[in-house]
Amino acid sequence: MDKFGADFAERLAAAMIAAGYEAKPSVLEREFNLRYRGEPMTLHGVRRWLRGEVIPPYGKVVALADWLRVTPQELGFGKEIKERILKARKRWDEGVGFEERDIFEAFLKLPMPQRKLVREVIVAFSRAYPSDEKSRG
Repeated sequence: MDKFGADFAERLAAAMIAAGYEAKPSVLEREFNLRYRGEPMTLHGVRRWLRGEVIPPYGKVVALADWLRVTPQELGFGKEIKERILKARKRWDEGVGFEERDIFEAFLKLPMPQRKLVREVIVAFSRAYPSDEKSRG
């Protein structure tokens, strides 16, 4: 069992408990098979999910998430990744004004050789003047 599998199993069990179910293979097998339109899962198969030995394919994760009223992303990857992404987006949205956005648009219109040159200049500046959060004011 790897870390990803163990984390998935932990999230699956927690979601079952939060939805009012016991985190037992027999409960998971019964409830999943009542809702999933594909080939039914065996007790052994769902036990492997709860042990973190196997992660179900995406279609089954979607069915589990729908049943347990969580997003497939949360069940599959956890809340932490989504929160990090939202934090990074917020930083980007708050830290980039219209002038910078105009520059980015102009950059995207450049041919590839000129883009490469602009990137090299920016990297050179960023190395020469390392970021210092305190001096940004």
